Amino acid sequence: MNATIERLQHWIKEVPARLANLSEHDFSERPQPHKWSKKEILGHLCDSALTNIQRFVRAQYESQPYVVLKYAQNQWVEHMNYQNQSVSQVLNLWIALNTQALSVITTIPEDRLMYTCDIGEGQIVTLEWLIKDYVEHLEHHLGQIFGP
Repeated sequence: MNATIERLQHWIKEVPARLANLSEHDFSERPQPHKWSKKEILGHLCDSALTNIQRFVRAQYESQPYVVLKYAQNQWVEHMNYQNQSVSQVLNLWIALNTQALSVITTIPEDRLMYTCDIGEGQIVTLEWLIKDYVEHLEHHLGQIFGP
């Protein structure tokens, strides 16, 4: 779990530094009409943080297996209106949400990391798996923003 925490800490510091190199135009341009811009991808990561913080908290006190809340990612990105916000507004939200996610993750007692979560389609995972998957998902999308 320590490695996952360290990776999230790394990105909370690294993302703002890397975004300083992108122009508002580059960050807002959609590669195709129905594809997300880099700004919308970062917004999607905000939505992911909002959803996963709730999962990380609820999984600790609801009956097991905790049934994870699903969300419609395209609708969230559209209705959250990230495309029409400034880079700094989306970035500040991303930093705040991931700082909070980190705060929640680092205070979960070790025994609760083994609590079970139902992620659908008959898949039962641990809370620890859910947290690691969250960071892997984050890194996947950061790769889309920053490239290899």
